[in-house]
Parts: sequence; structure tokens; C-alpha cells
Amino acid sequence: MDLSNKTKPKKNSWLVPWIVLTICVLPVIASTALYSFWKPDGFVNNGELIGPVPIYDLEVSTSQGEMFSFAALNGFWSFVSIDTSGCDDICEKKLYLMRQIRLTQGAEKDRLERLHFALGDNLLPKTIIDEHEGTQFISLLDASELAVFGNLEDATNYIYLVDQIGNLMMRFPVTIDPSLMKKDVRKLLKISKAWKKIN
Repeated sequence: MDLSNKTKPKKNSWLVPWIVLTICVLPVIASTALYSFWKPDGFVNNGELIGPVPIYDLEVSTSQGEMFSFAALNGFWSFVSIDTSGCDDICEKKLYLMRQIRLTQGAEKDRLERLHFALGDNLLPKTIIDEHEGTQFISLLDASELAVFGNLEDATNYIYLVDQIGNLMMRFPVTIDPSLMKKDVRKLLKISKAWKKIN
């Protein structure tokens, strides 16, 4: 009986370990390269991520002697603006952006609330309130009650976003390109549609 076929080494058998190694290592190299050098547009945010900082149980005292609770916004995404009761050009621009970005969300716009905290006991001009109907204007005497938003002097330069379960999670500089802000908000509303509302 001829055993030569059983003992003869197979041609190119030395390639097998290299092929196996390449198959195992290539996905790792590819994923590392993608993570380092390629950021898919759908996963890049334009706003600045924060925390998140839970504020669903935060309550503040208004100038009218009432209490405002963020718990009332449960189930909604909310824009938050903080400024002095004088409301200068930057303040008006924030109110405008909150209104317009909300409108651009189409059918999803009803999932967005707008809050503006005015620091001081002076009421905002009626013309501003009328122009931004639907925004909740809240006057505060004690600015420290909003310390969770950080340095309040710096906070006047941003629009903040609170998610639908009460987490302060993003802020947009007032200088942002509105189209980029719109993009972030649309993306967040889309991916959060399946989130369960907390009662």
C-alpha cells in the first residue's frame, strides 16, 4: 500500500496561519481606523454636551411668589434661556432661535417647550412676550436657584436643552449656525421617540 499521499506535506500549508491571523486582525484595524478618522454625520453633535445633570425635581421661586417646578415638563424636551430682565439683543436672539428651531421640527414641534428665566424683578416688555407666544417667561429674584446651569453670567450666552426625562444635557452658543442646531434637535427628537415617559 502506497502511503506517500498521507505523508506528503500539503502545498502552501504555511499560508493558513497567516490567512487566519489576517481575518482576525483586519476587523480590529478597520474599526480603529474608522473610529479615529471617520465620524459619521449622524453621530456628530454640534451642541456642547453637558453631564447629564438631573433637574427634574428642581423648583425655583418666581418673583410673583409662586413656585415653578421642572417636573411640570416631564415628557417634553425643553429649551431654556437665562438672561436679565432687560433682555438685550443677545436675549432676543435666543428667544428667536428657540421659537424658530421649534417650528422647523414640523409635526414633532409639540414635543418641545420653551422657557425663559428673567433674572430680576422687572417684567419683560409686553412686545417681546407677545412676539414669542408659547414661551414660558419666568422672573426670578434669587438667581442662585439656577446655579445648576453653571456661571449665570456665562449662561446668558447659551440656549440650554433639557431632555424629556428631566436631564440638562446640552447647550448651544447663541452664535451657532441655526441649521446645525436644528439638525441636533431633530436627531434627538427622532432617537428619543421610543423613550418611555416617566410618570
